Parts: sequence; structure tokens; C-alpha cells
Amino acid sequence: MNWADEAISCSRVMRAMGISHTNDSTGRLAVQTFLTLDGVMQAPGGPEEDRDGGFDQGGWTVNYWDEQMGEVMDEQMNEGDALLLGRRTYDIFAAHWPNIDPEDDPTAAKLNDVPKYVASRDLSDVEWENSTLLEGDVAEAVLGLKGKYEGQTISVSGSQNLIQTLLKHDLVDEFWLWVFPVVVGGGKRLFGEGTVPAAFELSGAETSSTGVQMLRYERAGEIDHGSFALDDTAA
Repeated sequence: MNWADEAISCSRVMRAMGISHTNDSTGRLAVQTFLTLDGVMQAPGGPEEDRDGGFDQGGWTVNYWDEQMGEVMDEQMNEGDALLLGRRTYDIFAAHWPNIDPEDDPTAAKLNDVPKYVASRDLSDVEWENSTLLEGDVAEAVLGLKGKYEGQTISVSGSQNLIQTLLKHDLVDEFWLWVFPVVVGGGKRLFGEGTVPAAFELSGAETSSTGVQMLRYERAGEIDHGSFALDDTAA
């Protein structure tokens, strides 16, 4: 079965379960990620974070951080009622946040306490507190989470490989995109081949003192196509 057939199959399952992108009876899946102007999300936090493909531009977010961005990040982290992570991002978070004093950084308390779900083909166990390893097909497992977190928000941080699966199965309801004023010329991109076409509407926008755009988009159904071509019947 190719990705298109899988996406159609997943959409049918969603309808059968009463799940839609405009239905408050299920959880909403929000993808939160840092992006370059050329759409890359690879290794935002440091040179050694992810060198796959020979990527040597890691750490492109660090020198743009300001107080406002920290406040917005805290707000977004507090919005998530559950956290969904891929293997690499889980490893990074699990090695960092349990070692941070919650009194020094409230985000640490939130991330340590929130229910966390990990999608991985390699892990057999997860040790970070309140973490659960998803079993079976990832798309079906995420559908189950949407049903479990009725009226709540499931946030996804980083996790580029996982996001590709979510996009191919039309499971994303919101994007929380932080666009940094840099071009890195290559690397892992947010929207890969096989992303299901969809329309979104801007629901929030802030700009940091360093020029970082913090944008929120919510699913708005299907794309409304049109044309700028001149109408041959026009007088």
C-alpha cells in the first residue's frame, strides 16, 4: 500500500471514529517546531544535535532567543495536555529536562509532569517519568490518542520523522511555527514528499525583538482552488 492509499484508509478510520479537524469531541494535534526561511527544521539547538546528511548548520536558533520568546514558549508548553515525541527528540528531552530544577525553569516541571507518548521502532522501554511507548501502527495509535484526549491539545515538538507520518495521514490540526530569519541551504524540511494537501488559517502571530515570527495556524478544511487566468467570456 502506498502513502496515498494509507492516507485514504486513515481518513476513513477517522470518519468511522467520528474524528474530524473541526470536531471538538476529539483531541487536537498541534505541531510546534522551529523553521528556517527555507523550511528546514534540522538541528535548531546545536551543531551536534543532528548531523544526518552531513548537515553542518546546527544551532541556528540560539542567538535569536529573547525574553518574549521564552514567555511564548512557556505559554505553548502549558497549552499541551499531552506531548507526542519521536525517538530522537525524546532522547534529547529525556537527557535534559529531568536534570533542570523546576524552580529555575517552570517548563521543566510541565514537561516532567505531562503525559508523554513516544513513537519509536527501536525503543523497547522509556524511563522518563510519565512516558509511554506507543505500540503498533503509529497513525492508528495517534488516532487513539485523539479519542482519549477529547477537547484537549496533544502537542508535538521537533520530531521531524514522526511529523512526516502525521502529515501523510492527515492528522495535524494546528501548526505552531517559529520562523527564524536564516537560510541554511539544505537539511530536513517540515513538509516532505507525500504531505496531504490542506488549507490552514492564521490564528495568531507575534514577532520577537530579533525578528523571529511566532505563527499559529489552524486547520481550515480543504484547499479552495481558483485561477487568475482571464475569463475568455469577459466583455
